[in-house]
Amino acid sequence: MRETTGTGVLRTAVQVDGENASYLTAGQDGPAVLLLHGTYWSRVWLPVMGRLADAGLRPLAVDLPGLGRSEGELTPETATVPALADWVARFASALKISGPIAVAGHDIGGAIAQHLLAQDRLEVSRLALVNSVTYDSWPAPHVARFRDPVIAAATTADELLAARRQAVTSALAGAATEQLIADYLDPWTDPRVRRSWLAMAGAAESRYTLDLVPALKRSTTPKLLIWGEDDGFETVEYAEKFASEIPRTTLIRIPEADHIPTENAPCRIARALVDFFTT
Repeated sequence: MRETTGTGVLRTAVQVDGENASYLTAGQDGPAVLLLHGTYWSRVWLPVMGRLADAGLRPLAVDLPGLGRSEGELTPETATVPALADWVARFASALKISGPIAVAGHDIGGAIAQHLLAQDRLEVSRLALVNSVTYDSWPAPHVARFRDPVIAAATTADELLAARRQAVTSALAGAATEQLIADYLDPWTDPRVRRSWLAMAGAAESRYTLDLVPALKRSTTPKLLIWGEDDGFETVEYAEKFASEIPRTTLIRIPEADHIPTENAPCRIARALVDFFTT
């Protein structure tokens, strides 16, 4: 499967655990940069990927299993952060990526990225987090409610789509248009993806980041935080705490941006990532 997006970014796939893992990529032979999403999908990275490729990098924005365009279906067991980190390591192996690799994570993808670094699942050379979950900042109330299996089972397709629409519209802030909202919501029209998302919501636990703090405090890997200042759940105060406690961390604040700042300030964020990953 190969599909162009019209922005110089290609969507393709590789087999992981016998199923197609869909990912966006750009560039050819540059150093790989692994881009991880959380409760959304690889679409969050699209605004910056072409610029990363133009700088000589090879960005790889994967859809986690059962989400976005990837095959498979998450369960409460396979949707935990440690299980997803192991899956990402298998994805990197399927692409024959060896040696140090730069990793960036958004939302719960940031928890996966922290786990890859702190638990040595990959040889992470540099870590970037964009409005990531940290410490006990998650799950946000609109996600946490689905941890109740009774609520999850009783939620209709229309109700979940309505809830996701509300969350996406808020997260996009000033960048929100009907077309962009529709792009973000598109995967959830698939019942399999809705089930996978509910499994991820059900498996969301802050202990998966809290348990990493001691290892992160010992880490000498360079780290970059990029934060939309208007995020009401992954608030910038968490980023400030992380930057003050975790060594070799730099924080860049993005004004007038919410939870998906790549859509609000793609040029600035791409430049920050390029500078960080090519230094």
